[in-house]
Amino acid sequence: MTAKALGGNPVKRTSRDIRTANRYEVLRQIIAQSPTSRQELAAATGLSLATVATLVGELLDLRMITEVGFEDSAGGRPRGLVAVNASGGALIGVDIAETYVHVELFDLALNVLARADEDMRPGESRPEQVVGHVAAAVGSVVAQAGVEAARVLGVGVSVPGQVDRKTGVSEYAPNWDWHDVPLLDLLSEVIAYPLYLDNPLRAGAVAEMWFGAARGRGDTVVVNLGTGVGAGLALGGGLYRGVSNSAGEWGHTTLVLDGRLCRCGNHGCVEAYVGAPGIMLNLRELSPQSPLLHPEDQTATIDALAHGVAANDPVALKVVRETARYIGAGIANLVNLLNPEVVVLSSWVARKLGDPLLHEVREAVQRHALRRPFAATEIVLSPIPTDPACLGAATFALEGALQSVGQRTGKNRTTQARSRTAPPS
Repeated sequence: MTAKALGGNPVKRTSRDIRTANRYEVLRQIIAQSPTSRQELAAATGLSLATVATLVGELLDLRMITEVGFEDSAGGRPRGLVAVNASGGALIGVDIAETYVHVELFDLALNVLARADEDMRPGESRPEQVVGHVAAAVGSVVAQAGVEAARVLGVGVSVPGQVDRKTGVSEYAPNWDWHDVPLLDLLSEVIAYPLYLDNPLRAGAVAEMWFGAARGRGDTVVVNLGTGVGAGLALGGGLYRGVSNSAGEWGHTTLVLDGRLCRCGNHGCVEAYVGAPGIMLNLRELSPQSPLLHPEDQTATIDALAHGVAANDPVALKVVRETARYIGAGIANLVNLLNPEVVVLSSWVARKLGDPLLHEVREAVQRHALRRPFAATEIVLSPIPTDPACLGAATFALEGALQSVGQRTGKNRTTQARSRTAPPS
């Protein structure tokens, strides 16, 4: 039996892929449960005790974990305990959004050591401009934390839209009109660390699986509410990507037939009504001259709505209620289709509008979803105190670092085998 791979989809995998996935899962459990024993790790991962012991030995050799003593066992020998070695390396997570770049540097226990932000003004979305902001923020967190370059195991980069994580190409980002941008190659010209690219739907879902509302849950939907909108899917205890890493484009499903024009080119998409620009349009349609509206500033408008709701401003209350109706109808479709244990509202719009939005969304979902699946679904705000996309992106860097270690180990084993079987000269 093998632990669930992060990718989770039924693709053909080599023994090296399986070993990397198992090593990653063991380390994930150690980070989540430090200190822990090999017996507890075997129970948590479904791996045999012998396999866990081997993987723990490899992680000890890599100095990613450390021995921390023993615990008594009922009538048997004391069990050795292991814990993550927080100072054994550093990971960087990058959250590229339509209006900002946010970067966080983590230790191996995934504690945040440094943060940096770069604002992106309207129209400042050419690939080279975005790359410049990322490079500046990455340099800032490394300098703040005083980390030696050799200790940085990798940089995970979350970028909106459809991403080919193997080639590092941003295939389609509708909000920027990006098509087949070789983003990882561009970043590698200015960032010297190993780079790993994915999208915020996957990053947010993984963050919730590790430290948030999806931890210990079998089926979770993480609804990303920002400038763009989507749904990260964690199904059967693993991340669901789809055949082309495009699963979760819920924001571009049709909510209103022949409705508003979406930036993807279609009409009536969920994103056109509940993304930050859509919320601004909801406000403009309700009250065109409202002082809550900041036409060129999404963040200021959402902040104003949040403050207005707190002050019982009738316009703000109505806009949030109307937005929640759209969100609730869309989430009800997900509840009926996927029957998840939990739906998590995540990203910056959900965080700023908070509990008032959550309350209205729950009521709207209840109106539209079937009774039985709704009764089995919990709807919550993300409990993660840091940026979920950065946290998830950092785990992609960790996964990549473990994979590269596995490849080096495999090459070493092959070289040793060849040297043993080579004929004498």
